[in-house]
Amino acid sequence: GSLATGGYGTALGVIRSAWQQKRIDAVYADETRPWLQGARLTAWELIEDGIPTDLIVEGAASALMASGRIGWVIVGSDRIAANGDVCNKIGTSNLAIIARHYGVKFMVVAPVSTCDASMQSGQDIPIECRGQNEILSLDKQQVAAVGATAWNPVFDITPAALIDAIVTERGVVRRPNAKKMRVNLQGPTDAV
Repeated sequence: GSLATGGYGTALGVIRSAWQQKRIDAVYADETRPWLQGARLTAWELIEDGIPTDLIVEGAASALMASGRIGWVIVGSDRIAANGDVCNKIGTSNLAIIARHYGVKFMVVAPVSTCDASMQSGQDIPIECRGQNEILSLDKQQVAAVGATAWNPVFDITPAALIDAIVTERGVVRRPNAKKMRVNLQGPTDAV
């Protein structure tokens, strides 16, 4: 959103534009555990813009998409590999897999500065892991069973094959692959 990127925002910029054009009625926003960026930031920005917003837990995404109420899943990206694989907040790949299963379109919106041609595929992108306490406790209060440990990757990789469109300020790459991404990095395009 605009808080994270400055100005109009990336993924939220597309949503804001669709709202202004009356192409959407509402937004379902994931809470985005463990830091709750969706609950704290995304929902706040949407509400500030007057866009009706329902917050969901990540586990509800499949049921929501199965209900037929979703036309597109729109996410941002922290890094995009040369072949169109996308590195984003943990759970993004899950959303793409679920979307593909239910025939829901999946869009990644990011500044071209996130495209990293030095990373041939998502396998080349290092995935940061954070401390276990982010999962084992909530508001500094232990919530997990004593003795439990946690694996806490911050990001995951969404394969390009699960992405319907990558949107940058240089254009739209439909069904991304290495050739289409290379063209997009060279300048304005609408690569099909």
